[in-house]
Amino acid sequence: MAAADHSPDSQLSQTRHRAALVASWHIAPGSTVLERGCGQGDMTAVLAEAAGPEGHVVAVDVAEPSYGAPVTLGESAARLAAGPLGPRIDFRFGTDVLDPSVDYPENTFDHVVLAHCSWYFESLGQLRDTLARVRPWARRLWFTEWDLTPASGDQLAHLLAVLIQGQTEAAGAHGQGNVRTPFSRETLLRLLPEAGWTADSSRSVDTEELQDGDWEIAASLALAETEERPATLPEPVRQFVLSQIDVLRAIAKPRDNRALAAYTVTAH
Repeated sequence: MAAADHSPDSQLSQTRHRAALVASWHIAPGSTVLERGCGQGDMTAVLAEAAGPEGHVVAVDVAEPSYGAPVTLGESAARLAAGPLGPRIDFRFGTDVLDPSVDYPENTFDHVVLAHCSWYFESLGQLRDTLARVRPWARRLWFTEWDLTPASGDQLAHLLAVLIQGQTEAAGAHGQGNVRTPFSRETLLRLLPEAGWTADSSRSVDTEELQDGDWEIAASLALAETEERPATLPEPVRQFVLSQIDVLRAIAKPRDNRALAAYTVTAH
């Protein structure tokens, strides 16, 4: 992974997390997989390894190849494409599966995967429509996201950071962060039947090694350091958000904040 050149320890922990998920999904060699929200390809690489030389992963993302820092999506995809997994992967950036021009025959894919990408959606309606759109294309859905319900007090800083970003987005001050529409596991389980999916199982996933808590805390604290986005909020919301940032600053550690757990859901 190209990001390993900048932060090898972080990349290793992110890949381990995804490898553990895929190992529990029983994706057989030779499988065809559609991944929605592939980003820099952290999950894509693991899916391609599981699918094997005879398998294939179509990795799509609405973002353009120039998106991302310190490594862009395009740079990361180019690194993967040049390696041993490259022949198994088809990256398609700037692609929205809700575009009528994007279509596949029924059951083209054995699996469709959305992993740590759903909070990027602009709304729950957009997520529901996306899940409904891909429903005929794949036999099974594997879905993973952060769990809003904290299991311990040392996860509260990550939770508060997520809620701050979600409130800011919901009030109309849009940014380019990882969190735009946070929602609970229960909300996802209610949404699946509306999109034509039947959930088979749901379980929690350990995230002990992941650094996302630190990243989201830093993103939320940065909101108070610039007036540009907060200034666009309605005044009562702005004051509420700034007060929550004060609380976050008081409870967060300088580093190594414990991340929320994640969950994974399988559906057919």
